[in-house]
Amino acid sequence: MQKKRMLTGDRPTGPLHLGHYIGSLQNRVKLQETYEQYVMIADGQALTDHFMHPKEIAKHVVELAKDYLSIGINPAQTTILVQSQIPEIAELTLYYLNLVSVSKLERNPTVKYEIAQKGYTSNIPAGFLCYPVNQAADITLFQAEYVPGGSDQLPMIEQTNAIVKRFNKLYNTHILKECQIILSHMPRLVGIDGKAKASKSLGNAISLSDRPEVIKQKVFQMYTDPKHGKVSDPGCIEGNVVFAYLDAFHPDKETVEALKCHYSKGGLGDVTLKNMLNDHLQCLLAPIREKRETLSTHAIREMLYDGNQRARQLASVTMGMVRDAMGIYQ
Repeated sequence: MQKKRMLTGDRPTGPLHLGHYIGSLQNRVKLQETYEQYVMIADGQALTDHFMHPKEIAKHVVELAKDYLSIGINPAQTTILVQSQIPEIAELTLYYLNLVSVSKLERNPTVKYEIAQKGYTSNIPAGFLCYPVNQAADITLFQAEYVPGGSDQLPMIEQTNAIVKRFNKLYNTHILKECQIILSHMPRLVGIDGKAKASKSLGNAISLSDRPEVIKQKVFQMYTDPKHGKVSDPGCIEGNVVFAYLDAFHPDKETVEALKCHYSKGGLGDVTLKNMLNDHLQCLLAPIREKRETLSTHAIREMLYDGNQRARQLASVTMGMVRDAMGIYQ
């Protein structure tokens, strides 16, 4: 049976970290067995709020691809592509922009949240405001039926399907497909500071490419219970970052629950816990880092070139149908 097609991806704004690993990367390795998977390195979208540093974005494209391969994404099963190398995306975005109002984009709850988070007021870059339209072009150009994501991505999927419906009705066609979200039920991994989710931009995450000494340093920086001054003192589990990471990455849940009980009663120190977590994360990340170190930049560029070529073949077919439906001069 023909596999269903799926599209996912990341913005190359920095190294991928444990939050990405548990939230999406592990799942992509599994999904490539059952779906025709396209993974996009969204460098064009990254420029909507990092347009001042295009060289940095370009550098991260290769590094992001190394992260993908090091965790087990297989380019023989998954097409890995670079957004800026598929010009059909820009063309389709242009056509879609005519089907969406500015007020609709301004009401998008995810965009509104990100505008507030980035401190934009009246000076919102037009590219940033319109990036949901660009995402709709990404999804529909590759005729993806499924898009993995968290609940914060639901407005993007709704926007995509609204564009699909309007395009098909306006041009009396059925060539564009609506898509469904594959919701991730994994809780977002908290940053080592305990104040926000693990994030590339906030610098509060453990990267997949971090060296052993850096991993240990970050583990020992983790926020625990400030009132747990002595080993004998009872400790608080809620808000304790070490336990959040043990919950996420330790394979033996009974052991973690026993540690929580011991810590709550007193007699278990933060240093002991952090050493335990460090040992486990070192074992988890060592093979990923070792695989990464075998990947040359030249080999990565060749892999990306092949992925872009495969992606453009499909993009060309879709754009041919879009132009025919619209009656655009060819």
